[in-house]
Amino acid sequence: MNAMTYRGYAARIEYDPEDRIFVGRLAGIKDIAVFHGTTVDELETAFHETVDHYLEVSERTGRPAQKPYSGRLLLRVEPETHAAMAVAAELSGASLNQWAAKVLKDAART
Repeated sequence: MNAMTYRGYAARIEYDPEDRIFVGRLAGIKDIAVFHGTTVDELETAFHETVDHYLEVSERTGRPAQKPYSGRLLLRVEPETHAAMAVAAELSGASLNQWAAKVLKDAART
């Protein structure tokens, strides 16, 4: 996955071969915030400027900026899966929450 992060916001990056530019879009929010650049440095600068501008406009207009995610997740699994997860967490010396957070984080990076 091609992504960038800044101030708690993430962006999905794609390459546009027709225009020969990198195009990014803020991920995890419903507002549309797009930026582009021809080099990685230019793209990163545009990303930072886009996030900063998004937050400034939100503050100036009184419309709260959308937060990408709260960090809270309700997950429903079968009782057998829940039990297996609890055992795996205990065996690893972690709470179920700590264990699940690590497993999900590791899985999301692949």
